[in-house]
Order: sequence, then structure tokens, then C-alpha cells
Amino acid sequence: MEYGQIEGVNKPISRLVQGTLMMDKDRKEWSFALMDDIFAEGCTTFDTAHVYGNGENERNFGRWIRERGVRDQIVLIGKGAHHNADRQRVTHYDIEADLNDSFARFGFDYIDIYLLHRDDPTSPVGPIVEVLNQYQAAGKIGIFGGSNWSVQRLEEANEYAYAHNLKPFAASSPNFSLAAQIEPPWANCVSIAAEQGKASREWYAAHHMPLFTWSSLAGGFFSGRFRRDNLDSFDSYFDKLAVTSYCNEENFQRLDRAEQMAQERGLTLPQVALAYVLSQPLDIYALVGCNTVEEFRANVAALDLKLTPEEIAWLEGTPEPA
Repeated sequence: MEYGQIEGVNKPISRLVQGTLMMDKDRKEWSFALMDDIFAEGCTTFDTAHVYGNGENERNFGRWIRERGVRDQIVLIGKGAHHNADRQRVTHYDIEADLNDSFARFGFDYIDIYLLHRDDPTSPVGPIVEVLNQYQAAGKIGIFGGSNWSVQRLEEANEYAYAHNLKPFAASSPNFSLAAQIEPPWANCVSIAAEQGKASREWYAAHHMPLFTWSSLAGGFFSGRFRRDNLDSFDSYFDKLAVTSYCNEENFQRLDRAEQMAQERGLTLPQVALAYVLSQPLDIYALVGCNTVEEFRANVAALDLKLTPEEIAWLEGTPEPA
């Protein structure tokens, strides 16, 4: 495992961040054993969210942490202020309500890294920055940031913070993979992939902001299951979403090159796709959702594949290093 350090988080942060959405109260022994095994592989950092499982995600992960007595060793990522069917919930009130829900569910009152799960560009940034600072000053959250926040909104929030002597957003969690999105998988999804994300990547590099990127396999596109001749055969919601979001000729050519590299290096296609993300000249921590420890070990092995700028450009199909 490889680790990074972020100012404001006094524990090593594993470059692979395990998601916890699969934790199920009806499969407690299996869920806990999976977290045990992944923790034993060196993973220190785990991703949760207020909206996952109508609260069961936080309850189950909180039980695992408390029963194992590992709170001081875990870097906990919490997310809140997700939209619902009625409105966009990125307000002072909703952030505060979600935080207090999360503390009660976890069974402890500190979250190392707190991310706003969505953004509402119509909401003024001032009250958002102020409530996050309120909870940070109270020792309830460590650093904070945004998931699916554009760099323009991050800049706006941080300009407000600096002007009012407050702490700024210190992390971001956008989509990033080798594949370009044909269309967003859902409204207001923020991706920094491909040519359209180049300016955002340059902004993150210039501002040295850590990134907790999600969907390195492009919704399963780099699993190897999706082929040019089988796109009509998928029935599940998420598979159909991958077809509409990623399955075009440009991305299939990227997949072809990734498969060639995998064969030459004795790796799997998912390992090459993950290595592409982790080899960027950015401070990246990749979110993964492994259902077995074997999957997690395969992802750890991808950390050893350090791609050069020329190899990254070749995978992308660009003539010069990005």
C-alpha cells in the first residue's frame, strides 16, 4: 500500500480508499470480515455517505469501527447534503442536520474528511463555508471539501473563505477515468476526465488540492465486459448507464490500448485503468468498491505500475504527453 499526507489529517491516507456501500446489516459477519481483510491489507481510508442505504451504511460502518476499536487508525470520509427528489439540499440547515445524523449513526462525533456530496450552484457559498468552519472549529470535522463541485465553485467558496479569515475547501471528489463521458450518468455530475477535463486538472495541479476520485473503471466499462458487439445485451440499470455514458468508438479505442498494455505487462484491464488514474501528476486517492479481498489486492498491485507521461498520452490517444 502507498500512503499520502494531507494537512489537517494527522493519519496516513491510503492511496486506495475502500467504499463501504456493500456493508449490509443482514450480512454483518460477511461485511465485517471484508472490512477486516481490507484493513489488514493496509487500507486506512474508507468512504461513507449519509444517503447510502438510508443510514444503514453509516450505522454498520460505525459498528465495525467501534467493535474493532480502530477509530484512531481509520481516516473516515463522510459525505452529506445530497439532493433528494424534492429539492437540492446544499444549505446551512441541511449540512448541519446531516452531520448530526451521521454522528448519531456512527456512534462517535468526529469525521476526518467531510465532503458535500453534491453542489447547488444557485446556493450562496457564504453560509456553506461558514457552517463547515463552525463544525471544524468545534472539533467535529477535520478538513472539508466538495464532491461533484466544479473548480469554479471551489474557487468561489475559497475566495469567500480567504476574505473572511475562514478555512477553505481542502479536498475535492470528482469523477476521473481514462474514458470520456459521452453524457453524464446523472445530472450535475462533475468529471475531470479526457480533454474536457484538462483545464480542471491543471487547476488542481496548480492549487495542490487533493483529489478523491471515483469510478476509475468508468462505471464498469474497463471491466472488459463491454464490447462493440454486445451493447444490446445489458439489462441492469447500471450496465445500461455505462453503455450510454461511455460506450463509443473513441472510448473503445482507449480500451483496446489498455488491453494491449495489460497483456504486455501481465496485468488485468482494470489494473491498467486504475494505474492510469494513479499515475497522474496530481495528489490522487482513488475510491474503490471491492467486494472481496482478492479484488482489493489486485488494486494494490496496480499501485506498482507507474506510467510515464508518454504512456499516459498513448493510452489517451493523444500525440503528446498530457
